[in-house]
Amino acid sequence: MTNAEVQQIAKLTIAYVKSQIKVGMSLIKLRELTESKMSDLGATSFWYWDIGAFVFSGNETTLSVSGKHYRTADRKIENNDIITVDLSPQSGNVWGDYARTLIIENGKVVSDINKISNAEWKNGLLMEERLHNELSAFATPKTTFEELYLHINEFIAANGYINLDFMGNLGHSIATHKDDRIYIEKGNILHLDSVKYFTFEPHIAVKGSQYGFKKENIYYFENGKISEL
Repeated sequence: MTNAEVQQIAKLTIAYVKSQIKVGMSLIKLRELTESKMSDLGATSFWYWDIGAFVFSGNETTLSVSGKHYRTADRKIENNDIITVDLSPQSGNVWGDYARTLIIENGKVVSDINKISNAEWKNGLLMEERLHNELSAFATPKTTFEELYLHINEFIAANGYINLDFMGNLGHSIATHKDDRIYIEKGNILHLDSVKYFTFEPHIAVKGSQYGFKKENIYYFENGKISEL
C-alpha cells in the first residue's frame, strides 16, 4: 500500500465511526470498533505503540499523553459530548496518521461545524480550520520546521488558545519507525521538503477550559505547493 492508501483507511474509518457512535457506547467499545474497521480496510498493524485509536471524551480531550502511557478511559458517550479520535494505521512499513474532534449534540454527530450549538466547541473546531489554512498560506518547501513551529504557536496564542501537546510540537515527519520521526519544534532547522510527508496536528484549548480540539492531516509538497495527502 502507498501512504495515500493507508491514509484513506483512516479517513474512511472516521466516516464510519461517525455513523456508528451512539449515546451510552463506551470509549473502550468505540476504540475496538475503530481498530477493527481499520483492520477490515487493510491495516496490518498500528505504528504508534501498537495503538490504532486514541479516544478521549469530555474533559479528557485536553489530555496529551505518550502512547506508552495511554489507557482508554472507562467512560460512556453522553447525549451532548466532545470526542477526539486519533488514528495510527499501518500496512507493512507504510503509515497513515489522522485525527478529528467530533461533536455529539442531541445524541447525534454534528458534521457541519456551523450547525454546532455549543459556542466553545464550534469556535474550537473553526479555529482548527483556521490553523490548517494558516499552514497552507505560510509554509513553503524551504520553510524550516522551527519557523513553522514559531509562527503557528504565535497564531494560536494571538487567537486566545494554548498548545496542549505534551512535547510542545505541532506535528512530525512520516517515517518507518516511530523513533525516527522529526518534529515541528523549536531547534529543528531542517526544511519541510527534507521529508516526503509530515503531519500537522495542533492540539489546542482555550486557556483554563476543560475541552481540547485536534485536527490532523498529512501534508506534502507537489510542484512547490503544499497538498493534503
